[in-house]
Amino acid sequence: MCGISGILDATGALTPAELSGAAARMADQQVHRGPDDSGLWADPAGHLACSHRRLSILDLSPQGHQPMVSHCGRFVLCYNGEVYNHADLRVQIEAARAYSGRPAIAWRGHSDSEILLEALALWGPEEGLKRAAGMFALALWDTRERTLTLARDRLGEKPLHYAFSQGRLLFASELPGLTAAPGFTSRVDRAALALYLRLSCVPAPHCILQGVRKLPAGHLLTARVADLSGGDLPAPRAWWSLTETMESGLAKPFAGTEAEAQDILLGLLRQSVRGQMVADVPLGALLSGGIDSSLVAALMSQQAASSGGEQVRTFTIGYTDAAYDESAQAEAVARHLGCRHTTLVARPEDALALVPKLMRIAGEPFADASLLPTRLVAELTRGHVTVCLSGDGGDELFAGYNRHVHAPRLWARLAGLPVGLRGVAAGLLQSVSPRSWDRVFAALSPLLPKLGQQRLPGEKLHKLAQALPARVPPAYYAALVSAWPDPGLLVPGVSEAPWALRQPAGWPSARLCPQGSTAWMQYLDAAWYLPGDILTKVDRAAMSVGLESRAPYLDHRVAEFAWSLPESMRVRGGQGKQLLRGLLSRYLPPELWERPKMGFGVPLGDWLRGELKDWAQALIDPARLRREGHLEPGPVQKAWTEHQSGRFNRQYRLWPVLMFQSWLETAGISG
Repeated sequence: MCGISGILDATGALTPAELSGAAARMADQQVHRGPDDSGLWADPAGHLACSHRRLSILDLSPQGHQPMVSHCGRFVLCYNGEVYNHADLRVQIEAARAYSGRPAIAWRGHSDSEILLEALALWGPEEGLKRAAGMFALALWDTRERTLTLARDRLGEKPLHYAFSQGRLLFASELPGLTAAPGFTSRVDRAALALYLRLSCVPAPHCILQGVRKLPAGHLLTARVADLSGGDLPAPRAWWSLTETMESGLAKPFAGTEAEAQDILLGLLRQSVRGQMVADVPLGALLSGGIDSSLVAALMSQQAASSGGEQVRTFTIGYTDAAYDESAQAEAVARHLGCRHTTLVARPEDALALVPKLMRIAGEPFADASLLPTRLVAELTRGHVTVCLSGDGGDELFAGYNRHVHAPRLWARLAGLPVGLRGVAAGLLQSVSPRSWDRVFAALSPLLPKLGQQRLPGEKLHKLAQALPARVPPAYYAALVSAWPDPGLLVPGVSEAPWALRQPAGWPSARLCPQGSTAWMQYLDAAWYLPGDILTKVDRAAMSVGLESRAPYLDHRVAEFAWSLPESMRVRGGQGKQLLRGLLSRYLPPELWERPKMGFGVPLGDWLRGELKDWAQALIDPARLRREGHLEPGPVQKAWTEHQSGRFNRQYRLWPVLMFQSWLETAGISG
C-alpha cells in the first residue's frame, strides 16, 4: 500500500530536474501513505516524473523499490495496492514467455509490483489488469510510445485523482498531493459541493475542486504526449464494468440449491482470504462481531490452522457508551474461533480530540461520521499489525442494508397511495420530536410493510419522511441516502437535481434490474456508495496511520458470483445476506451474531449540543458563511437552531456542512 503522484508535461517547458522537484513536492504531501520508503523517477528525455511513497508489505528489501523499471527497460510503474494472485500471475508470465521463445526473466525479488509490471509489459495495460486480482491505482509510463496510462481497480478500493491544464497532466493518490504541484490553482466546484451536501461524499468522477477529476473504478486513462500538447485529454474508458458484471449475473441466475451456492461461495471466499493473508509483515483482522467480519475471521482461522500458522489476531474497538459498544459480541466470536483477540477501548476524549483533524486525514470534504471510529480503530490496530482484513463489501454485494430489505416493499406500498396523502405523512414525520417517535411510528404502521423484529430509529424515520413524497424510484432512492434532500438551497447559483435521477447511459437494463428493486438498490450502492464513501473512509483512515486494509468480499470473482444469486438467496423473511448467514452458521452458532445491525457510529447529536458546540458554532457563523460565499447561511442556521432545541436531530444535515467548513480551513481554500 502506497501513495503515488506525478506530472506529465507535454509542453516540454520543464526540465527533468524541475519535473523531479515537482513530483517530490507532491509526494511530500502523502508521506503517511508510505512511511517506509520513497522513490522518484524522471524520464531523461523529459516530459514525465513520478514519485512514490512505500508502505512495505511484500518483499521488504530494496528489490520492491518504486518507481520500478521493467526488465526490458521500456516501461516504468508507479503503483499503489496489492495483487493477491501475483504468484499465479508469475507462472502465467513465465509460461507465456517460454511459449513465445522469449528469454526467462531473472526476477529481482518476490514483490507483486515487479510481477504486475511484467504482466503489463507483456500483455498490455488492459489485458494485464484483467488477469490481476487485487486492489490498485497505478501509473504506467511507456518510454517508447511516450504514453502514460492511469488505472484503477475494479471496485474502487484505491484512489486516484488527476487534473489537466495547459498541457500538463497531474495525478496523485490523494487531493493534497495533487494541489501541491507547482502553480496549481483551483476553486470550489459548486455543483460538486451540492452533490457532496446530498451524499456526504463526492463520488467519482467528480471532485470538490474545479478541473480535478477522480478516475472511476474499473477505468483506465491513456494519455499520449502528442495528444496532450494539442490540448486533448482522452476520456477514461472502462476495462471492467460493474453494469456488465451485474447484468451477466442477473441474466443467468444461479440455478442450484442454496447449499450448493454456499459451497461455491465458500470456495471463492477461501481463495480470496488465502491470497489476502500473504504478507511479510504482521497481519490481523478487524472484528465487529457482525456477519461479514465474523465470516472473514472464521475463514482466516481455518486457513491458519490448515497451514500451521499462528493464531489469527483480531481487533475490536470498544466504547464506554453501551449504545455504541459491540466489543462483548466480538469477544464472544473471537473466543469461539480461537482467535488472539484485542479490544481497544476508545475514550470520548480521544474521539473529540480527533474531530478537528478529520479533514486533514480525509484530504477532501467527507462527512460519513464513521470516519471517526474507523480512524480510531485503525490507529489502535496499527500498534500491533501492519495489515488487516475486514468485512467491507459484504453489505453491498449480498444485500445487507435496511434499504435493500425494506425499501422495495415500502415503495410497492407507497406507489399505490396518493402523493398528497404521502406528503401529509411526510410533514408529520418531519415535525415530530424524538419523544414522540414511538407513537408516530405506531400511527403510520398501516402505511408501512412489516419490518420483522426491527423498529426504525428516529433518524431513519426522518429519512423515510424525505422519501415519502417521491414520485419515481430514483427520487425515492435519492431521498433515502441524502443528508440534505435539497442541497441546491444551500449553494448559491446551483440548481441541483437528485443525483439518482441523472440516469447515466451505463445503468443496468430495466428488464433485468427493475428500478426500485433490491438488485437495483444494490447496484447503486456498489456504483457510488461503496467506492465514494465506504472505501474512501477505510482507505484514508487506515493509510493515515500506515495500516493496509484488505477486503476479501471485494475479490472480483466473489462479486461476479454474488450478482448471479437469485433474490431469495439475498433477501428472505425480512432479512438480507441470506447466503452469508447460512455459510456463517457452519462456523458459529447464530446466537453469537444474529442481532440488529448497529452500524459504526458516535454520539454526534449529543456532542453538537455539548462538547462540540463552540467548535461547530464558529465554523458556521453566519457572517463567516456570507464572507466565504460557498453556503447560504439561512438553511444552515435553521438546522442548527432546530438541533439545539432538542426537538430534532439534525446531525446528518449539519455534519456535511461542518466537515466542508473544516476542510476549507484545513486546505486553505478561500475562493
